[in-house]
Amino acid sequence: MASKKSAVKAPPAKQSGMRSVRGAAQQSTGHGGELHQTAGTRDPVLTTNQGLPISDNQNSLKANPKGPTLLEDFILREKITHFDHERIPERIVHARGTGVHGVFELTKSLKKYTTAKILTEVGEQTPLFARFSTVAGGSGSVDTPRDVRGFAVKFYTKEGNWDLVGNNIPVFFIQDAIKFPDLIHAVKMEPDRGFPQSATAHDTFWDYISLTPESMHMVMWIMSDRTLPRSLAMMEGFGIHSFRLINAAGVSTFVKFHWRPKLGLQSTIWDETVKIAGADPDFHRRGLFEAIEAGQFPEWELAVQLFTQAEADKFPFDHLDATKLIPEELVPLQVIGRMVLNRWPNNFFAETEQVAFCPSHIVPGIDFSNDPLLQGRLFSYLDTQLSRLGSANFHQIPVNAPKCPFANHQRDGHMQMAQPTGRVAYEPNSLAPLSPRESPSQGFVSAQVEEDGVKGRIRAESFADHYSQARQFFRSQSPFEQAHIASALVFELSKVEHMHVRATMVGHLRHIDPSLAERVANGLALAPLPPAPPAAAPVKDLPVSPALQLIGKAKDTLEGRVIGILIADGSDAALIASLKKAIVAAGANVKLVAPKVGKVKLSDGSTLPADGQLAGTPSILFDAVAIVLSKDGAAALTKEGAAVDFVRDAFGHLKAIAADVGGKILLDKAGVVADSGVVAAGDTKQFLAAAKTRQWKRESAVRTLA
Repeated sequence: MASKKSAVKAPPAKQSGMRSVRGAAQQSTGHGGELHQTAGTRDPVLTTNQGLPISDNQNSLKANPKGPTLLEDFILREKITHFDHERIPERIVHARGTGVHGVFELTKSLKKYTTAKILTEVGEQTPLFARFSTVAGGSGSVDTPRDVRGFAVKFYTKEGNWDLVGNNIPVFFIQDAIKFPDLIHAVKMEPDRGFPQSATAHDTFWDYISLTPESMHMVMWIMSDRTLPRSLAMMEGFGIHSFRLINAAGVSTFVKFHWRPKLGLQSTIWDETVKIAGADPDFHRRGLFEAIEAGQFPEWELAVQLFTQAEADKFPFDHLDATKLIPEELVPLQVIGRMVLNRWPNNFFAETEQVAFCPSHIVPGIDFSNDPLLQGRLFSYLDTQLSRLGSANFHQIPVNAPKCPFANHQRDGHMQMAQPTGRVAYEPNSLAPLSPRESPSQGFVSAQVEEDGVKGRIRAESFADHYSQARQFFRSQSPFEQAHIASALVFELSKVEHMHVRATMVGHLRHIDPSLAERVANGLALAPLPPAPPAAAPVKDLPVSPALQLIGKAKDTLEGRVIGILIADGSDAALIASLKKAIVAAGANVKLVAPKVGKVKLSDGSTLPADGQLAGTPSILFDAVAIVLSKDGAAALTKEGAAVDFVRDAFGHLKAIAADVGGKILLDKAGVVADSGVVAAGDTKQFLAAAKTRQWKRESAVRTLA
């Protein structure tokens, strides 16, 4: 039978360097109070802030094993409340964000399933505000670390604000919200040294993950190219949890929400990502800004997976477990609408920084499931906004205010901007017939769901399988993507100083895929292969799901891409004009790069201003490059390191390269050996075809992967 607790026990602490238990208590609490002791050990007992020993720090209190989380759980509330208030004023997580205004248009009615007008009125355009973010870094960190991306959308509907708050990955690290503070403490900068910033490649993160088998599915996603998006407009979004839709008859149907980008999916390569962070820390933010300024509005389809409780009972996993997804092959996606982002905020702080998303912001016809991670989020987000924005009146900030009429009897508080009139501030009342009152016919009604069972800190047995979907994800990837996952694990674990953490992680990988474990162990020079820890449930071989690939979801288009052309004095004017015309016609943007940012004198005597100076505009900022140089211009640039790196990096990052006779001189200097992705600059058709994708077959020739 599956164990209800599946965490692997940590190895005993080394004696060297350990403080006495009393000393540890004095340093950590700051007031000299002694911590409770476990009989016969030196480990302190975990307690609440009031000194109450905690028996279970892994599971929140539920009405029954698969039931809703109870407000009674004072341990959960204390832990998350303290966590929510740890930082002010920037967000504890998702601090580095980019927000944009837009509209949502419904294209298919879900009236059969819900009364929510935003999901029933086809053709209706609903204003919205979307915010994309990294998770681990502070507000001053870079745009491009290996990290999960937040994907949050605030719909200003006719019935109030609906916040669909998710990520660009459909699963999460943990199954229960009570574990969230521990997860984030582990991934953040280590508290004794203040680094690394916005990175998972360090001991505390992998120590925690190695002791949390439920995270293994998410580990596969974060080690994949999904966490290295090429742009914000080229990543998917997910609501993560199962929600409920409720129709006019009160019947509820489960739903999962998916955002699908019009431009398709594309990632960067790790070496490229690291260099982008140095060349342009605002790479994603700048790309979104420039696209909107140019009228190339990013667009996503909103799709849903709909299923009943009877259908869910037949799944080989529990859909209430946030570490699981529902494969598209099992429950197909239905596209119901589209989102277009078309307006940049007038003031970054006023809107992007002050926007407040809460999963508890829903409208009639939408409701929650018993997912224990979601249940905790319903409390945590509101509590966080009270801390960040300083007042229960944060809903009066313009970016947070509903665009439909709203009224209640809540009064006063810090930063109260409204001026309610009259003597009545309560309901029911008989003194103010026009004051706001409850509306049984129009108001929100929760799904009518029966709950029974014994309450307790217990996790459902159906949550015990931690490896099957991780195995499914890895085996669904293309060979190139599998190599990237293995190499990412080698890179990350090589930064971990404690050998037992590396060994434990490789042991987990044996459950996911033996070949993956061997590749990572070999990359770490770890021999013999560590044993696999006990699995809480048998590992299943689920069908592969091609929909889980990233490369497979790239679209045959140049829209949203940027192509750089390296030029210098004497470059062929006609060839430059021809390339620019073809690139723009294909839907991509063009940027000219030159040794000097001023005017470049071309072969016909005309001049052309460059968009970027060579040293500050490397090829890592482009999706493909063309090299158009005279022989003299090329000869001069062969002595310039930035020029040699321009083509060397483009080739190493698997990009298409077009070069004329002069350009070929620079390619030779950089040691570039022509393949199908290196073409003559005059062959624009072949160049643009190659520019639509990475030259994946080239990778084995330019780098060693695990």
